[in-house]
Formats: sequence, structure tokens, C-alpha cells
Amino acid sequence: MRRVVCPGSFDPMTNGHLDIISRAAALYDEVVVAVLINITKKTLFTVDERIEMIEEVTKDYDNVRVDRFHGLTVDFCTEHGINAIVRGLRAVSDFEYEMQMAQMNYRLSSVETLFMSTNPQYSFLSSSLIKEVAKYGGDVGGLVPESIAGKLHSRLAEG
Repeated sequence: MRRVVCPGSFDPMTNGHLDIISRAAALYDEVVVAVLINITKKTLFTVDERIEMIEEVTKDYDNVRVDRFHGLTVDFCTEHGINAIVRGLRAVSDFEYEMQMAQMNYRLSSVETLFMSTNPQYSFLSSSLIKEVAKYGGDVGGLVPESIAGKLHSRLAEG
């Protein structure tokens, strides 16, 4: 079985994330969306909330499952018998950082990293940008799945 992991914080998941996951799902037998638990990072949504949102928007993909992890992505891969990581590249500026991570991951455990270029319509998206736009009342429709947009606006309205 060919398996790949898509790691990230997904706070919140964007349509760019979903695009990469759906394309990976077309290429692999199983795609594991691994949600990072980072206790030092202040997130808008809890890990459980992020997992629930991702499960909702990927429910139509029979070969996508969602899990959580902390620590090194390569350790998660080793523990779950996964030998490849898929990462989306939005712009050239992403490449240098992602290449360093890919080389380190390979050195640590021989886990391969596969890069997918992001669909141009999502090349400017980041979770941070989405949160900032939504915080000031901007329209994030078409940038995040509809169900996530509602949760995002509700959470930001809570203060």
C-alpha cells in the first residue's frame, strides 16, 4: 500500500490545503492528514476542533484519514509505516525552507518529501492570512471550505 502524510497545523484548513490533499488522494492508496499538536503555538482552534473540521471536509475521500501528532513528522512516519511526506509549494519563497526540511527529514529517517505546486488560484493563501482577513470582517468565501468559514467567523466573533 502506498501511503503519504500531509502534515500541518491547519488552523484553519484552507482550500489550498484541501487541493493538495485531494490531489495526493488521487495518487496514493492512503493519505494521512497529520495535525500538529504544538503546545507553544497559540491556535484559534483546538486540535480536536481542527481534526473534526478536516474530517468533515474530507469525508468524501475514502482513502483520507486524519490523525494527530507532536514532535518530528519523520517520527510519526516511522511509527505509522509511511515513507513519504507531501508538501505544497505556493511560491519560490516556500522552496528554500521546504527543501531544508526535506533534506533533514531524509537524513534523519530516509523519508522522502514530495512537492506539489499549489493551484495558482490558492498560491497566496495561508492560514494566518485567512485569520487576519476574517478578523476584520473580510470575505473568506472561496478561500476556505464553507463549513470552516462559518466556524471561523463564529470563533472570531466570540472574541
